[in-house]
Amino acid sequence: MRKNRYTLAVLVDNESGVLSQVSRLFSRKDYNIESLAVGTTDSPSVSRITIEVMAEDDARADLLCNQLRKLFPVHSVKLLSPDRSIRRELVLIKVRAENSEDRNEIIQIANIFRANVIDVTPGSLTVAVIGQEEKTDAICELLKQHGILELVRTGVVALERGAYTIDEDTKEKGEFNYGKNVR
Repeated sequence: MRKNRYTLAVLVDNESGVLSQVSRLFSRKDYNIESLAVGTTDSPSVSRITIEVMAEDDARADLLCNQLRKLFPVHSVKLLSPDRSIRRELVLIKVRAENSEDRNEIIQIANIFRANVIDVTPGSLTVAVIGQEEKTDAICELLKQHGILELVRTGVVALERGAYTIDEDTKEKGEFNYGKNVR
């Protein structure tokens, strides 16, 4: 059966053990987490987890969301629609560059992909690229010919476009007070 990729945004308490609870849920349901990114929000007591998972259909993805909502430290869960969300990942790629010809070619590839060269040594260049997975995969493929020494990916982070937010009810509770006078 063909599986589809789903992106979930989850707001949780910023406490030890919460990520473990969330990941155990996926393990118990026999789902592999394809990508995971976690960071605090504008409130230091709340973290946002972006999870990418492969599921058979929308009903299975909805079931995962409902199971997540039952966890005590979870504030809200939203299945992000691909056509209404922005998805990006950061990739750092250390590439072998032993001569000026190699360095110049790697810099040209980086420029084409709007990537940044963030470190230069006599034997290597490190490139940082931010974008959709298709973009990051494409630059990695081109840099393979030079010899990738090391590569690290952050995992996908995602936000909905425009005025959409993860949860309007949560917004009213004070976690997202952009533009409001908070007393």
